[in-house]
Amino acid sequence: MVVGELAEERELVIIGGGPGGYHAAIRAAQLGLSVLLVEKEDMGGVCLNKGCIPSKVFTQLARKHKEMSHYQKMGLDSGDVSVNLSKLQNYKNSLIAQLKQGVSSLCEANKVEIVKGTASFLSQNKIGVENGHSFTVYSFQSAIIATGAKREQPSFIPGYSGRILDEFSIYELSNLPEELAIYGNSYIELEAASSFAALGTKVTLVLDGVLPFDDSINKELTRVLKKMKVKLLSGFTPVDVSESLEGVSISLEKEGSDSVTLESPYFFTARKLIGNVEGLGVNRLKMRLTEDHFIEIDETCRTSIPGIYAVGDAVNGSPLAVKAIRQGKVAAENAAGLAAEYDGMLLPNVAQTIPPVASIGLTEKEAAAEHDISVSTYPMGGNGFAQLIGEKEGLIKVVSDSSSDLILGIHMIGSGAVEMISGSAVGMEMAGRDEDFSYPYYPHPNTSESLQEAMEALKGKAVHLPPVKQKEYSV
Repeated sequence: MVVGELAEERELVIIGGGPGGYHAAIRAAQLGLSVLLVEKEDMGGVCLNKGCIPSKVFTQLARKHKEMSHYQKMGLDSGDVSVNLSKLQNYKNSLIAQLKQGVSSLCEANKVEIVKGTASFLSQNKIGVENGHSFTVYSFQSAIIATGAKREQPSFIPGYSGRILDEFSIYELSNLPEELAIYGNSYIELEAASSFAALGTKVTLVLDGVLPFDDSINKELTRVLKKMKVKLLSGFTPVDVSESLEGVSISLEKEGSDSVTLESPYFFTARKLIGNVEGLGVNRLKMRLTEDHFIEIDETCRTSIPGIYAVGDAVNGSPLAVKAIRQGKVAAENAAGLAAEYDGMLLPNVAQTIPPVASIGLTEKEAAAEHDISVSTYPMGGNGFAQLIGEKEGLIKVVSDSSSDLILGIHMIGSGAVEMISGSAVGMEMAGRDEDFSYPYYPHPNTSESLQEAMEALKGKAVHLPPVKQKEYSV
């Protein structure tokens, strides 16, 4: 190792090239800072290379496969449709390479300097970057930590393998399994369960507690999963997992119930996320961390060390790219001397299940604990375009403050839910009331009209709900 005698100066150093890191880098460069971004693996981070993009390639294939039977009824004569996962893997790898190159090109166009290597703090204003036999020291005015999270293997498995799969290897299969057992209840497990079931795999989903959405969404998602022939086991916990040449044996226990053993060719369970600060040198700086080693930050994304910020999965909170992106921009703007704050109250929560789930704001239970509320629910089956495309499953639920009409929460399951939640986020960020959502023009025919009718149903004005149903769906 050769250690440079002099430190190279940069205004801002960013550690990590995932969504939080590269968005921070480009935003800071837009504001005129000289930016150094250090990435030890691939630009785009886990999200682009192993997580968000690979999983959504798979869920999109599964969604289109499920839609084929409806379009065949409409007259699309395509013959038998088969699934070729080897071909899908080639497509996925090609897409990742293309998107990764796009991220690097954007950084280059904004004059962001990218350095390959492993970074660690030497002091409050210096880092060292090691790459092979070279070691370079950089001094900085500000730094942003965007190292993501570390993944911890569950204690009940002997290890991950070709049959015991994690959140990455589940989407690297080259052959579709006949059966699959899944443990967990986050969007990661739910997406895998609905996708594999849509492709014809016999899926058993062992739920780790209740589903994570509003009760009405949980009920509808449970109904849809059962309709897709997903076997649901609630309240059970894996205590032992063993692997043989034939498959995987999963021993489950439930308080007040007999133990159950599942036999399956494959078993999928995601890893727990903890802070990814090992080797980063934050202990040398005495930076404040949580018990799970996440970095503590304030509303400006600043750590306990002046001039050093942290974003994304490196800090506590939902492990979502949308959070990392916003925090990255907030940190960059503060590093450039602007006043910016991060508020995660209206963070959209999305699951690309079949059909997709999207929500923002308070659930009915959460809202009722703090407000006098009004609630309306509109079934997607009442929407003409949803019927046209064969996507009648789902509903839209709206929660409002009954005295001010302020919208407190919007919860959706159904076709177009992910796209509609973006407009919902804009309306709620602007402190929208039900009339603010119901007044604008909604294109016809379109599934988005269901959101308008859900808003109108709060006041008994929905046209495509009979009066008796308006009373039934509105509280």
